[in-house]
Amino acid sequence: MYKYVKRSFDFLFSLLVLTCLSPFLLIITLWLHIANKGAGAFFFQPRPGKDEKIFKVIKYKSMTDERDAEGNLLPDAQRLTKVGRFVRATSIDELPQFINVLKGDMALIGPRPLLVEYLPYYTEREALRHTVRPGVTGYTQVHGRNNLSWDKRLEMDVYYVEHLSFKTDFMVFWQTVVNVLSHKDVQVITGDQKTSKLSQQRQPQR
Repeated sequence: MYKYVKRSFDFLFSLLVLTCLSPFLLIITLWLHIANKGAGAFFFQPRPGKDEKIFKVIKYKSMTDERDAEGNLLPDAQRLTKVGRFVRATSIDELPQFINVLKGDMALIGPRPLLVEYLPYYTEREALRHTVRPGVTGYTQVHGRNNLSWDKRLEMDVYYVEHLSFKTDFMVFWQTVVNVLSHKDVQVITGDQKTSKLSQQRQPQR
């Protein structure tokens, strides 16, 4: 029964959050636009959603578009601004994803949407993570997040799908609030530091 009302709850909650936080979000948007030296305040990236339908996830942009003399982007660590580091460390960069929830691309709670390039590497069981909408936060994020191995993270995603309920979602929601306020399991990791990619550990499954 819950899964049929989950979408309505997600829509109403996201609308409330965006409405209440709109003044704050406007300030963050302007702050990032200035800090990013005109590179914009938002970051859009294709991600697989429910049934592997591709959508563009919306996040606050934490880096500039500065390039070297040859026109290549500088390393992520050099482009990450102080403001960008702050919005990442406080998870503020995730707030624009409530727009994705309004659009129906995402849910409030669900497996986090990973990169499109990882799609060929999931096992048949792991692919079950795409039978529900991806979430702004999820079961895996409140049980270790980036501190877990890929196998453990994906197994937790499937566990969530198989045990989807109001009780599970409420637990994830509450623990997310606690983690954000305490900065637990929050890491500021640049793209240059992400060495344990799923595609580097496995052969394509299909």
